[in-house]
Amino acid sequence: MSRFRTRTRPPVALALPALLAVAFLLLPLIGILSRTQWSELGEHLTSPGVVEALRLSTVVSLWALGLSLVLGVPLAWLLARVPFKGKALVRSLVLLPMVLPPTVGGVALLLGFGRRGLLGPWLEDTFGITLPFHTSGAVLAATFVAMPFLVISLEGALGGLKQSYEETAASLGASPVRVFFTVTLPMVAPGLIAGAALTWARALGEFGATITFAGNLPGTTQTLPLQVYLLLQDQPEAATSVSLLLLAIAMGVLIALRGRWTGTPADRKAAEAPPVAEEPAPTASAATAEPAKLAEPAEPAAPDASGAAPRDGGRWPLHAAVTGFNRLTLDAEPGTTIAVVGENGAGKTTLLRALLGLTPRAHAELRLGDTDVTALPPHKRQVAWVPQDGALFPHLSALANTAYGLRARRVPRAEARAQARAWLDRLGVGHLAHRKPAQLSGGQAQRVALARALAARPRLLLLDEPLAALDQTTRARVRHTLRTHLAEFGGVCLIVTHDPVEAVSLADRVLVLADGQTLQDAPPVEVARHPRSPWVARMLGRNAWQGTASDGGLALAAGGRLVLAEELPDGVPALAIIAPEAVSVHRERPAGSPRNVWPGTVREITALGSRLRVLIGSAEAPDLVAEITPDAAAELGLADGVRVWTSVKATEITLVRL
Repeated sequence: MSRFRTRTRPPVALALPALLAVAFLLLPLIGILSRTQWSELGEHLTSPGVVEALRLSTVVSLWALGLSLVLGVPLAWLLARVPFKGKALVRSLVLLPMVLPPTVGGVALLLGFGRRGLLGPWLEDTFGITLPFHTSGAVLAATFVAMPFLVISLEGALGGLKQSYEETAASLGASPVRVFFTVTLPMVAPGLIAGAALTWARALGEFGATITFAGNLPGTTQTLPLQVYLLLQDQPEAATSVSLLLLAIAMGVLIALRGRWTGTPADRKAAEAPPVAEEPAPTASAATAEPAKLAEPAEPAAPDASGAAPRDGGRWPLHAAVTGFNRLTLDAEPGTTIAVVGENGAGKTTLLRALLGLTPRAHAELRLGDTDVTALPPHKRQVAWVPQDGALFPHLSALANTAYGLRARRVPRAEARAQARAWLDRLGVGHLAHRKPAQLSGGQAQRVALARALAARPRLLLLDEPLAALDQTTRARVRHTLRTHLAEFGGVCLIVTHDPVEAVSLADRVLVLADGQTLQDAPPVEVARHPRSPWVARMLGRNAWQGTASDGGLALAAGGRLVLAEELPDGVPALAIIAPEAVSVHRERPAGSPRNVWPGTVREITALGSRLRVLIGSAEAPDLVAEITPDAAAELGLADGVRVWTSVKATEITLVRL
C-alpha cells in the first residue's frame, strides 16, 4: 500500500524570514569557499606554522575531551538522577560558559587559576604547577568552554532513559558502579558520543579564553584558531585556507551526528529489528534434550558475600513490617506465592518498591530467612524484581541478560553463561539465547525476564503485572510456565496483578490493598467467595453492592433496597455479592418468586467465551451485570438501549460483613 504524505504550504509571513535566516547563516560559509585559493590550499595547510598549530590543537582538544569526560559524565549523571537543593544553580553554572564571552571566561580563569588568582599560588607553591601561558592552561581554557556540551547532551540522554533498567539491574545484585558502567552508559551511548563529538569540536575551535588565559606562544599555546588570527594580519589567503579546514572539521562532526545532539537511549534499536512472532513451544524431542535439568528442583542457593553457603538451606520465609504510605505486616512461608491486588493508587507498586528499598514513600523492615536485610542497599538484598515491561537490557542478548545477575555476584563468566542457558532452556526460550530483546516477541521477552530473575537466585521474587502486555494466547502459555517454576522456588513470590485468572491460578494467597493497608489476606477461594472490597468483587466478575442492614434487608449506598434471605442486625455495613449468572433478564416484569426486581436499560453487551455479559443500568438500583447465552440474547432481542427487567432471588445473594 502506498502512503500519501500531506504537504502543508507554509505561510509567506513565516517562510520568508526563515529563508532569510538560512541565507544569513549560509552567506559567510559561501564567502570562505569562494575566497579560498584552491591552488595554494595544500601549500598553506602544510606550512610549518600551521602544521605545528594543528598538532597543538589536536593535543589540546583531546586532553580537553578526556578531562570533560572524567568530570562531565559524573556531573551529568548527578543532574539527571539525584535530587538535591541547588540543582538549578549547578545547572546554571554548567551553562554559564556557553553564554559567557570567551574573553571574560579567560579573565575568570586568570583570577581563579592564575599566579595571583585564588588557587594559582597554592598550585605553584605546593606542586610547582603554573597554568597560565602553558599548554596545560590551553587545555584548561578549552575544557572550560567545551565541557557544557557534553554535560547537556548526556543529561538529556539520561533523562530519556527509564530508571526501571537501572533499578532492575540493582535488584539482580549489581552495585551502583556496576550498574552505571554495564547498563547506564551503554544505553546512553548515543548521547555520550554526540556530547563527546561536540565537546571535541568546540575545544578544537576555542580562541578567546585561550588567548586571554594561556597567551599566544608558538608551539606552546598557539592553537589553530590563534594561528588564523595571526595569518589574517599578514597572509589573509592562508588564513582563509586554515579557516576552511576548521570549517570542514566542524561540518564533518555535525553531519556525522545527523542532528542527534542529545542522543537517545539504546532501545532505539527496536525500530531497526522488528520483534518476531511468538513461536510454538519446543517439540517433545527438544523438551527432552536435557531431562535431568528439567526434572531437578530449584537451583541451589548462592553463597553470601563472604563465600559461605547460606544457613537456611535454600528456604527463605518472609517477614516484612511496612510503614509510611503502606502500613501492613506480611508473613509467608517458603514457596508461597501472594497475589497483590487493589485499585489504582492502593499502594501495590509502592509495596514492591519498599521491599526493594527503592522508594522514600514507604519503609520495610525486611527479614528473609535468617537474614535481616533492612539496612542493606537494594543490590545486596537478594530481592529480584521483574517490572511490567520486563526491562530487558536492549544492548545485551537474551543469554547475557539472563547471566547478568550471576555475573554481578561474581560468578565466573563460563559458569554464569552455562547456568543462564539452563534457565532459558527450562523456560522454553533457550533457542533464542543470542537474540537481542528487540528481536523477541512479548511472550518470549517475558520468559527471558523471568529466567533472568530466577537465575539470580533471589530469596524474594517480585513480579509487577508480568503478563499485562501479552495477548490472551501468549498469556496462557507464560502463565503455565510461571506456575511450573514458582512451584520450585524456595523463597516467597509477590505478584501484582489486575487479572483474576492470574490471582486464582498462580497464588496461594491474595493480598487486597486499599489506601496502603491490608483489606483482606486470604486464599483465592475465600476471596472469591467472600470478597471484602467492591473492586475485588468486580475484578472477579461479580456484582458488588455496598449498603447497611435495615429492616431485614440492605439499604444500598448507591440508592435502592435489596431483599435478603439472610438477616443481619440493623446498622451493620455489608457487601452484597451477586454472581452475573444469578441475574435473570426479562422483556416484561417477571411474576413468581423473585423479590428483587428492577426495570432497566441495556447499556453494553460483550462476549465472554461462549456467553454474553450484559450491563444493565437502572434508576432504582446500581448497575447490574448479567451473564446469559447468545441464544437467550437473541430470543429476548437484546441490544444497546433496549428496555428490560432484571430479577435476583434473595437466596442467590451472598453477604460479606464489612
